[in-house]
Amino acid sequence: MPTKALVWLRRDLRLSDHTALEVATRKYDEVFIAFVYDTNILNDLSNKKDRRIQFIQESLSEIHKTTKSLITLHGNPIQLIPELANELEVDTVITAHDDDPYAIKRDQEVKSQLNREFQTVLDHLIKEKQEVMKDDGTPYRVFTPYSRAWRNIVNPSDFAARKPDLTKIVTPKNLRIGKLGNHTLNEIGFEDCGPLIYTPGESAAQVQLKEFLPKISHYREDRNFPAKSGTSGLSVHLRFGTISIRECFRQARSRTSATKWETELIWREFYHMLLANFPELGQGRTFQPQYNDIKWPGNIDHLEAWKAGQTGYPLVDAAMRCFNNTGAMHNRLRMVVAMFLTKDLLIDWRLGEQYFAENLLDFELASNNGGWQWSASTGADAQPYFRIFNPYLQSVKFDPEGTFIREWVPELAHLDNKSIHWPFNPDGTPTLETPSDYPLPIVSHPLQKQAAIKLFKP
Repeated sequence: MPTKALVWLRRDLRLSDHTALEVATRKYDEVFIAFVYDTNILNDLSNKKDRRIQFIQESLSEIHKTTKSLITLHGNPIQLIPELANELEVDTVITAHDDDPYAIKRDQEVKSQLNREFQTVLDHLIKEKQEVMKDDGTPYRVFTPYSRAWRNIVNPSDFAARKPDLTKIVTPKNLRIGKLGNHTLNEIGFEDCGPLIYTPGESAAQVQLKEFLPKISHYREDRNFPAKSGTSGLSVHLRFGTISIRECFRQARSRTSATKWETELIWREFYHMLLANFPELGQGRTFQPQYNDIKWPGNIDHLEAWKAGQTGYPLVDAAMRCFNNTGAMHNRLRMVVAMFLTKDLLIDWRLGEQYFAENLLDFELASNNGGWQWSASTGADAQPYFRIFNPYLQSVKFDPEGTFIREWVPELAHLDNKSIHWPFNPDGTPTLETPSDYPLPIVSHPLQKQAAIKLFKP
């Protein structure tokens, strides 16, 4: 009798450099591949044109086109994976680790329901959980010493490509559970969003990486300018595993000019380590406990203006309108809008984190939480509470010609390169040139900065 394995795809939607597939095809004679459209997650998504679901669906379609063997299921994986494993009579289920609190609980329940082996393997990170710890065995709480330790502990085998034997992937016959091939968006209760800002799938991820590599030597400078194509654009591909994190690190470590990009990839590792060791972060707790019970005095109407890109601060508004339209948010702008919400509008960072969680194309809990708490000065290695971004100065510095603002705030497009950053008098009142269809500033930055410092000051 041939030995059989079921590889459960989740945040590793590719076929190359794939740990679970490599382990399965090396150890077993026949390998099945499956994905579950998890209704425990999907049922909480109110937007039926959720871009992330379309990204997943189109990425899976590419996998099935290549293998002709993908099994997709729609429902509760705690029930469906054991049922599928029984039907296929596999010896084991193999899947990648996932450190999100829901995923940990889900995997424990799946394992308890299986009457066969359940294996998890490291795939979406290089080092995870307790692999990079301080000398006293406790987790790092500051990024720089963590990154130094991370770099000291890794070795070439950590970055080596995993090479599955795709010829061992077999097509199931007469499936009773699930479907051979991919579910359509309609079959899982969602609708087409139209073209996404980043093309889904493994082949698109490779194109994105290839286009970024010639620009990598300028990443340190260009990554801060939203009007430039200076970032990798790979965050969504890393989120859903349409590209291997090992391949990204291999490319970074092969170029002396790519140290900054590597550092940003290590930030991702750092935030996942924090979530794994401090799971309360995923439940709305602050990393710095003294800030957990701050009474945020902000106006809830200002939250809605922030969401809509109607604050009267051009760079903030451009960033939020771009986000609402595409699901994408440039990294510099994530910091700008997050700090504006928390330090200018004095609104609880959790509300901003939630809005990003609902709409970010590349949303993953660890990085989203880490970024928001950094900006709000409540997190690990956070921006000190007394250092507050001035949204006007951020605009002048990182969108000097107003190119990004003109694209997303067209009512300001006719203004010159100076006025476009602040189309008002110094006190925020309108000038003769202020467009009538653009809102006045909803707060005064100098006043709110002092209020924020007072809110945080011990």
